[in-house]
Amino acid sequence: MPAVFVITGPSGVGKGTLIRALRDLVPEVELSTSATTRSARAGEVDGVDYHFLDREEFDRRVTRGDFLEHATYSGNRYGTLRTEVEERNARGAPVVLEIEVQGARQIRATMPEAVQIFIAPPDPADLRRRLEGRGTDDRETIEARLAVAEEELGARSEFPHTVVNDDVARAAAELAEIVRGELT
Repeated sequence: MPAVFVITGPSGVGKGTLIRALRDLVPEVELSTSATTRSARAGEVDGVDYHFLDREEFDRRVTRGDFLEHATYSGNRYGTLRTEVEERNARGAPVVLEIEVQGARQIRATMPEAVQIFIAPPDPADLRRRLEGRGTDDRETIEARLAVAEEELGARSEFPHTVVNDDVARAAAELAEIVRGELT
C-alpha cells in the first residue's frame, strides 16, 4: 500500500502552511481533502479546501462507515473520507492527512502503517499570535481552540516524529526529509 502520512498538531501551528511547502518539495505527495460541518471561510471552495457537509449528511456518512476517522473540534465535525485515501492509493500516490490529534489516534488504531508526524510550536504562546493573526475566528473560537491546543500539546510524545515549526523553510525541509525517508 502506498504511504499515508498523518500530519497533526494544535490549531494555529502551521500544519497547512507546512503541507503546502512539503508538496512543493515532494510533489508526488497528494493531500486528502477533509470533510467538515463548519461553514466555508472566505475564498474556500467546496471539494478543494474541504468537503462542506451539513451535520445530518456528516452523521449519515459516519453511520455508513464512510470515514477513516472523524472528530469534533471547536463545535464542528471533521473527518477523512475513506474514498479520499483509497482513490489516491489505487493510483499509487502517497497521501497526506491533515487532521486533529483525535483523528490521528483513530488512524493509528485502524492504519498502524501510517506515518504519524506531530507539528509543534516553538512556544505555546505562538499559537495565540498565529490564531489571532489569521483573522478568521472570533475571540470565543480562538479561546476554545487554545484550550484544546493545550491538551493536544500534551500528546506530542505519542508521535514517532515531531517537527517544530519555528521557521517555515527549515521545518518544511525537515518534514520533507521524513517523508522522503519513508518513501524510499
